Amino acid sequence: MTINDKQSELVTTARTAGIWYLAMAISGILGFLIFHPQVFDSEDSHKTLTNLIDLESLARTRLLLEFAIIVSQALTAVWFFKLFRNINEWAAWAVGIWGMINSVAIMISAISMGSAIEIASSSQTVEDKVILIELLSSLITNAWGVGGLFFGLWLIPLGYIITSTKRMPVWLGLTLIAGGIGYLISTTINYIGIESPLLRYLTVPATVGEFWMIGYLLIFGIRPVNK
Repeated sequence: MTINDKQSELVTTARTAGIWYLAMAISGILGFLIFHPQVFDSEDSHKTLTNLIDLESLARTRLLLEFAIIVSQALTAVWFFKLFRNINEWAAWAVGIWGMINSVAIMISAISMGSAIEIASSSQTVEDKVILIELLSSLITNAWGVGGLFFGLWLIPLGYIITSTKRMPVWLGLTLIAGGIGYLISTTINYIGIESPLLRYLTVPATVGEFWMIGYLLIFGIRPVNK
């Protein structure tokens, strides 16, 4: 295989990774930011139970979007490993493994959602349903919360590969590293019990870096060596 053929194959792999990454971003926005608040109320378990019964189709759509996040996260991790394994093997393993662990964390959320939907339509008493749904809602919230650790972790080696090889813009790599560190700090501070509206700004670099990464993968793919 010629150098040009290898580069063409890498670009194809990069764009496929970009497609999966875009799918993860879209399903995450729709599922977690748009549909989730319409079904699950973290402050009122009775309202959540009512929503699960009266808006069952919406709740199941939310669950399907969680499936989409899990699958697209896992496939993004696999394609990033395929893309970077011959460029920096240990960092590629870190990206793949930590991305997969984040996918598993979201699986816990999906299992909890599925269980909540089944409990809402069961023959148990309302009081028992509310207690169980409150527990499951807490599991959903904390699966996403703790998952933030690994979502931050996988961005750091991803950024390192970019900054060390210059196969993509160096500032993109630095932004991803800053975003990963921001996720780690934000998650840790949140679980220490410190509340501040400023915490949300710690993850802004991650959001910027991710959409920049998606755009670069889809449009340019990956640069040739020493370009």
